[in-house]
Amino acid sequence: MAHTDHQTMRRALRREIAGTIGLLTDEHDFRAMRGYRSFTFDDHKIYLEQVEALLRTRASQGGHTTIALFDPQEYAEFCAETGLDPDVPSSRTRFTAELAATGPTVPYEGQPLADLVPSLVDEAVRQATWEYASTLLARLGACATCGEDLGRAAFIRASHLLVRILDTAHPGCRHLVCSVMGTPETLVSALHADEHAQGATHLDDAEVLEFTTVLALGLATRSPGGLVMRTSAPGTSDRIYGWRLRGDGLAPLTAGEVFDAYCTDIESGDLISPESGVDYCAPPDLGDEQAIPGHDH
Repeated sequence: MAHTDHQTMRRALRREIAGTIGLLTDEHDFRAMRGYRSFTFDDHKIYLEQVEALLRTRASQGGHTTIALFDPQEYAEFCAETGLDPDVPSSRTRFTAELAATGPTVPYEGQPLADLVPSLVDEAVRQATWEYASTLLARLGACATCGEDLGRAAFIRASHLLVRILDTAHPGCRHLVCSVMGTPETLVSALHADEHAQGATHLDDAEVLEFTTVLALGLATRSPGGLVMRTSAPGTSDRIYGWRLRGDGLAPLTAGEVFDAYCTDIESGDLISPESGVDYCAPPDLGDEQAIPGHDH
């Protein structure tokens, strides 16, 4: 009887354990791991099918699993730094545990792996973008005149601008894209803001942090770039409008400029037919931008 009770408790405890799986999302990374003899898979498609089967089994047993992006190069560097043998399964487990704490992850919620992988890659790109932009902001240092932290001042200004942009937007679903050029790498960040029936706006904290950091970098370095908003609501046409980054602020684009940007092929310069049911328009007035906190020099 006691033995049966112990089995029951162990089964219950297994349901309490949250697990993480490090996923090799593409064929190139999969081939890199095949260089280790202890990595026994030899077909990427079958590997993905087995991972998906394991995820479904864990979910059916009440287990929660997080998926992390497994990067073979980062894994090799991790093993070199920690003195672990990379050709041992326990080393991969240690690395995956590290990813669960610091790397890009998405929860498994029963969705097909084909739908989960793009979300995981997007999360990895978003985290890399934020880390890169944060590093560049930190390198700006302090103002030689007043000693103010330039990156922090730009972040505060970008945060206030984002609040103004969302406050003046039409009700519904909002999709914002910010692009900053002129830095060593062109950075692009997207932000989704869905307005609920009660008027409350739902934002993803990680998206907000990345978006604000990229915008702050553009403002602090006075780089060329732009910010475009698309709003969608039932029963009305989508509205698209935007601003260009100018100095440490935003300058509104005219309706014609927005139309030209959306209806011109970037590669060839040829005209593209405009979307039906879309209004290309000038943005709402953000009010007195000079009142928004920022660096004055």
